Amino acid sequence: MLRSLLSGNLDFVNILIYIVSAMVVIFITMPIHEFAHAFAASKLGDTTPRRQGRLSLNPFAHIDYIGALCILFFGFGWAKPVGVNSFNFKKPKRDMAITAFAGPLANIIVALVSLLIYNIFRNCFIMSGSNLLVIYLPLFFYYVALINVRLAVFNLIPIPPLDGSRILSAFLPDKIYYTIMRYERYIVIGVIVLVAVGALNVPLDFLTSAVMNGLRFMANLPFSFV
Repeated sequence: MLRSLLSGNLDFVNILIYIVSAMVVIFITMPIHEFAHAFAASKLGDTTPRRQGRLSLNPFAHIDYIGALCILFFGFGWAKPVGVNSFNFKKPKRDMAITAFAGPLANIIVALVSLLIYNIFRNCFIMSGSNLLVIYLPLFFYYVALINVRLAVFNLIPIPPLDGSRILSAFLPDKIYYTIMRYERYIVIGVIVLVAVGALNVPLDFLTSAVMNGLRFMANLPFSFV
């Protein structure tokens, strides 16, 4: 995404705001995403995330530096996967799917809150003057929302090691799922290559736009009665 902004002839301030937004996502939102996985797994009976120190909002417990660079440059990426032992769940397939969905759901919630704050600035304060802080703060929250939606959409792709593959496991026969997982390390490399060459941009941009439109509609509702 940063690559797209740089090639789009945007001014320095806009690019700087995007970089700050991406760093906030990397050091605050991604820990929330991974904490959501860990919290869900713990509530469903698995103590593995707690024992591994992942039931935490400490960013350094979760950051994957290659995934963080992808977030900065492409607008989507990943953190260190939270270790989960499905044998500790009462209903392994269902509970694994719930645990996997908790992360993208956290991104969607953060995006919605960011868009609400964006609207507060746009509707309540932006007419109060030309103060640069008032002008550019809405853009910051918009970028935070956009990156979070891209992360949610990206992580819901049903291929390992992304969260979507864990959700898909609830609907696939074990034999097929475990066959797919045998090739996880190779699929990871393939995903990184697809991200780097931009092969995923078109479908992800389409889905991101659809989700953003829905969230913007929801975030606008409180202001439609003013």
